[in-house]
Amino acid sequence: MSTAAPDPAPDQIYADPRLAACYDTFDGERDDLDHYEALIDELGARTIVDVGCGTGSLAVRLAARGLTVTGVDPAAASLDVARSKPHAEAVTWIHGTAPDLPPLGADLAVMTGNVAQVFLTDESWLRTLRGIRAALRPGGWFVAESRRPERRAWEDWQADTDPQVHEVPGVGRVRSRARSVEVALPLVTFTDDFRFEDGTTRSSTSTLRFREEAELRASLAEAGLEVREIREAPDRPGREYVLVARAV
Repeated sequence: MSTAAPDPAPDQIYADPRLAACYDTFDGERDDLDHYEALIDELGARTIVDVGCGTGSLAVRLAARGLTVTGVDPAAASLDVARSKPHAEAVTWIHGTAPDLPPLGADLAVMTGNVAQVFLTDESWLRTLRGIRAALRPGGWFVAESRRPERRAWEDWQADTDPQVHEVPGVGRVRSRARSVEVALPLVTFTDDFRFEDGTTRSSTSTLRFREEAELRASLAEAGLEVREIREAPDRPGREYVLVARAV
């Protein structure tokens, strides 16, 4: 009898405590969260699951408004950062992945930040989608984003080789540099190096899978999630699919 391979460990940018403490600064202003908050309101959701919640930026915003929020993420270091934020005490934090979620009967599950692309195999992606479906009530919503392959975002990454300097509150100056971008479609792998003021260095390698619209629709349908609409990301028009699906 074969055993399903586990999902890969989180990238160091999320799992290394020193990098996780800097992640919000590295990530910059999250204009996309206004869009997701408005979409959640549009769909009338009051109980939310933030899948791949990372450092909890969206989860704590929603909790501050009195919504019932569960955040799940496999990176313990990122969850430690999330738990330190205002309103974090109102969020239920789960160290794990979507299949670890209990049957919450949630109104909506959301997957921001292109988390959908970290699942590299069909097996791991379907396992995740089924875990999300099981956490939703009948008729509940699933909202996720994924970069459009035809936009060829990796070409921008390959061209952006200039070092960047980040002033991280409580940490100091951190210098980052893109070391490499390797393209073997549908997978794209990139490595970034980070250097702290004390001379310490860290590296993080990430691999993303780029799925076409038809592939996304088919995989969600197999998990019991019917795509009702594909929208543009208002802050990144033409670059991403924003999937709005309903549990059937």
